[in-house]
Amino acid sequence: MKTAKDVNQSPSIVDQDRENVWHHISQYNNEKRPMVVTEGKGAWITDHEGGKYLDGMSGLWCVNVGYGRKELAKAAYEQIQKLAYTSMTQSHMPGIQLAEKVNELLGDDYMIFYSNSGSDANEVAFKIARQYHQQNGEQARHKFISRYRAYHGGSMGALSATGQALRKYKYEPLNSGFLHVSPPDNYRRPDGMSVKAYNLQRAQELEDKIIWEQKETVAAVIMEPLITGGGILIPDRVYVEKVQEICKKHGVLLIIDEVICGFGRTGKMFGHQHFNIKPDMVTMAKGLTSAYLPLSVTAVRKDIYKVFESNGENNHFRHVNTFGGNPAACAVALKNIEILEKENLVERSALLGERLQNELAELKNHPFVGDVRGLGFLLGIEMVEDKKTKQPALPKRVNKIISDCKAKGLIIGKNGDTVEGYNNILALCPPLSCTDEDVAYIVSVMKEVFKENTP
Repeated sequence: MKTAKDVNQSPSIVDQDRENVWHHISQYNNEKRPMVVTEGKGAWITDHEGGKYLDGMSGLWCVNVGYGRKELAKAAYEQIQKLAYTSMTQSHMPGIQLAEKVNELLGDDYMIFYSNSGSDANEVAFKIARQYHQQNGEQARHKFISRYRAYHGGSMGALSATGQALRKYKYEPLNSGFLHVSPPDNYRRPDGMSVKAYNLQRAQELEDKIIWEQKETVAAVIMEPLITGGGILIPDRVYVEKVQEICKKHGVLLIIDEVICGFGRTGKMFGHQHFNIKPDMVTMAKGLTSAYLPLSVTAVRKDIYKVFESNGENNHFRHVNTFGGNPAACAVALKNIEILEKENLVERSALLGERLQNELAELKNHPFVGDVRGLGFLLGIEMVEDKKTKQPALPKRVNKIISDCKAKGLIIGKNGDTVEGYNNILALCPPLSCTDEDVAYIVSVMKEVFKENTP
């Protein structure tokens, strides 16, 4: 039996955390108290001290239907009772049903390969692209082109595709064959140049890269519909459609990374559906299960898949993932999609995003705000030191806004550890299930914090 003395001498939860847990992408700071989250409901989370916060980042851009969904817990529980595991060297009913549903949502004809995370899904896409070209007799096609500032994952191949130097620093050399071009950053386009002309220029840079690298050596282009974690960089329609045209012209596959943009985040089920394109491969994770269980998908166009059906030694795709396509995770994904559709959360994402942009548009008048931009329920606020020169805001200024929002009960994010000197974009990515009152709270806190940070 514990005495009062034993209780007083026992370590606190914070001490236990500091002693044992290595936090993700966080600088060591012995003075900073880690936030220990104990509960979530709707858009709100509660810490171990009873503090309540509106999670304006949906965790890591992922809890699309909100916290505390009992129907998702029930779907996992019932499936685990029936069948907790079988590898995808075999199959199971939730996996079959989910593959059919994903195809329906994509509106096209794909084969579905299951993994655990967005990084995994992109790794699979890279391997498929290289093997596909080899088995088509184009053995030289091994290179991948992505954009600077984009993020495609933390594993060695996905990190190689990532265009964020700070994420790679001290882990290089990474995998060979990964190349980068400039992204369409409309806020920082040359003075006097139209958005359309600028976006066509950025697309032309991609084609130039393919030609300069010898087009017969380029396997695929990978890109998000809009760059999310790198600063909420939203392309013009002409850019995305021109990129697909360029890829087709040169026999290069187009991989669309929907890990963040998918499942309603942009106001459509998938971000690329804002444009007139049909990707060769689509990768997805996060919102697929609203992060209730780990699951990701690499959707591969069926004419690509047919190359792997051909007889021949080692012509099959020799990749396995122990937990990818877990039956419970697939069951949760099916129920998650059902919620998105039943509650019209994709349409609500578009409405809430429009409201958020309209009500926070006045922040553009703030002396340290250069731009406010978004698509669907996803918003970026670019902070600057000087509106005329567009010099990116200093870290202390950006961090002060984040800290002040948290003190008032609102969690927001930023594009941290991306490109040195350009980690100056605040991010809002709330659950699609937010109530009107939740949105009003976000707007109120943001306006109040920026007002308090006006010189």
